[in-house]
Amino acid sequence: MTIAHNPLSVEVTLPREDVALVRVEGYLDVDTATEFQHHLANQLHHGRRHFVLDVSEVPFMDSSGMNIILRIYQETRRTGGSVHILSPTPPVQRVLDLTGVSITVPVSKNFDEALALIDGQAAPAAEA
Repeated sequence: MTIAHNPLSVEVTLPREDVALVRVEGYLDVDTATEFQHHLANQLHHGRRHFVLDVSEVPFMDSSGMNIILRIYQETRRTGGSVHILSPTPPVQRVLDLTGVSITVPVSKNFDEALALIDGQAAPAAEA
């Protein structure tokens, strides 16, 4: 008998019309990456420019999941959008750091921090 991975759960909410908050739960790997990609592509198709990817419930991510994050990052950059990773678990943070993805794609501790980065992209943030 084999032990099945946790199935992937993806929940998308729209805190603003141009921002998709994508909550991911479960293993983000070669078996589940296509489903994750479908959700992101659907939101991109519907005009979302900014993506906040909440991976706080992802215990494992392999190169398949990382590649999808990089692809959506490239797509959003073409339209002046952005991708932000929210609250990665320690194993996911390690993968992001080892591969350099965390240098390219901002990592935030909470949604408000990510939203502040999104809003700061429209104009350089100035300290008041």
